[in-house]
Amino acid sequence: MLTTLHIVSFDVPYPPNYGGVIDVFYKLKSLQALGIQIILHTYEYGRGEQEELNKYCKEVHYYKRNNSLKNILSRKPFIVKTRSSENLLNRLRKDHFPILFEGLHTTFPLTTNLLKNRITLVRTHNIEHDYYSGLAKSESSKRKKVFFETEAKKLSRYERILKKANYILTISLFEHEYFKNKFGNKAIYTPVFFNHNEQLIKSTSEKFALWHGDLRVSDNQKALLFMIQVFKKLKSPLVVASSSISDELLSKLMEHPNIRYERVKDNEHMNQLLQSAHVHPLVSYQKTGIKLRLLNILTQGKFIVANNEIIDDTGLENCCYKANTLEEFRAQITKLLAQEYTNQEFEQRKELLKKFDPLESAKKIIALLK
Repeated sequence: MLTTLHIVSFDVPYPPNYGGVIDVFYKLKSLQALGIQIILHTYEYGRGEQEELNKYCKEVHYYKRNNSLKNILSRKPFIVKTRSSENLLNRLRKDHFPILFEGLHTTFPLTTNLLKNRITLVRTHNIEHDYYSGLAKSESSKRKKVFFETEAKKLSRYERILKKANYILTISLFEHEYFKNKFGNKAIYTPVFFNHNEQLIKSTSEKFALWHGDLRVSDNQKALLFMIQVFKKLKSPLVVASSSISDELLSKLMEHPNIRYERVKDNEHMNQLLQSAHVHPLVSYQKTGIKLRLLNILTQGKFIVANNEIIDDTGLENCCYKANTLEEFRAQITKLLAQEYTNQEFEQRKELLKKFDPLESAKKIIALLK
């Protein structure tokens, strides 16, 4: 007998081109492949309705996110308050199927007592208050810094809503320990879902480094400024790939002839860059979640140089070369650009990535729905 599952997503999970929606989209695909019928509910605020989602879902319902500034004054976190929909709640109440909430963002229905007899799961994409505290530290705008700090405090208080869920699906080993300590056996480690296609080794004539990320996020902006400092003393080429970039950051790149910006057109273009680059330097100032960029590179790219916040407690430390200071990054990048990516590295990765098989993670979720 087929099981039906409601999934409530914080954003439209297609195209899968940034961290959180990558996890949601490949979770949909994996669950559907194992016979689960999915009723998807998703907030839409710029990505549009996506026909592709109908391939994996029995039904898809879209809701507008209410980004009114008055919601900043709410005692509830802005990311939660702006995703509260009476239409969503009414649809969820029409049956008794289990419900998976993607992120703390979508858990407003749990604040009511209308779902108390349902199996409910929450996928925690981050320790949200830590994530927002980190954004505040990386932010240069005073107005945004205050917003992020306030949001972090609200999220810390709001996190107790997870007591109402039957299960908390944790995304990384580091965060699993946190949620297990707070909520006990409700916390179930469920590795991140992503495109787990077998890795290809693609040789290229030009050896270059690639940095990519969403430059609307302050942590990524800070990381890129660090990477510019790394490469301004190297002659090696660096390609910076993103779907958008500010004029200020672009002008900083253009000061260095070995650094160039490439605007990402689509997933195919991004995959081509990932497979062509010889070295992928990664830096983050927040130890939150698991960086989807890391997993995408592990399945499609070659050498990775990363700092502690990227790789510690991921189980993937042996697939990467560690660096934390400017000098360490320069030394590792220079060394790796001069050597070939071998079958030994390739086979080691394949073995370590087995634990991230999305079908195995989907089976874990299905076992909880019974």
